[in-house]
Amino acid sequence: MLLAAATAGMEQRDVVRGGYEEIATAYDEYRETETPPALDDGIGADCFASLADGSRVLDAGCGAGRPVLERLDRAHESVGLDIATSQLELAREHVPAADLVRGDLARLPFADDAFDALCSFYAIIHVPKEEHERVLSEFHRVLRPGGDLLVSMGAIEGWEGRNDDWLDTGTAMEWSYFGPAKSREIVETAGFEIVDERLPEVESDGFSVFWGRA
Repeated sequence: MLLAAATAGMEQRDVVRGGYEEIATAYDEYRETETPPALDDGIGADCFASLADGSRVLDAGCGAGRPVLERLDRAHESVGLDIATSQLELAREHVPAADLVRGDLARLPFADDAFDALCSFYAIIHVPKEEHERVLSEFHRVLRPGGDLLVSMGAIEGWEGRNDDWLDTGTAMEWSYFGPAKSREIVETAGFEIVDERLPEVESDGFSVFWGRA
């Protein structure tokens, strides 16, 4: 059973990585106009306002760098991590001052206590949900004591599935996530104190967003 789960997890990673490699430009154009709601106001604005200028901040699952990494780089020492090389190549164009690293959310290639804050939007939802606890533990590991986490996780209901024509590109993509309550539990179990949260009330509200402190 463990081997089957590991194999399924690798297959999902291959779909996600391959998908983001193939649609890098289309996804970049999509994100240019589709900003995460929590980024500009409310919980996101409050979290960013709490960070001292020059903080070292990781955008975990940065994609092509827009809009999150761009926003962070205005006032902070920013680092972007993504699983897809083509996404990082675009991020280099958009955010040339940022450090960019290819890697996996469940095995972050950084030392303990490496960052003052960590943001992760629309990323963990592509990781098999059985590994979400491990991902949040990794987030906690690389944050300094008292460091801030801003992460989007489960929608109004948990779901696992695949879209073979995502963004009308003919490219497959997969998702895997719990609902808000279980997602919140995972954040807390990893060692974070919840500072604030934005929870969906209807499906159109999108994903939960948690602001946690290590």
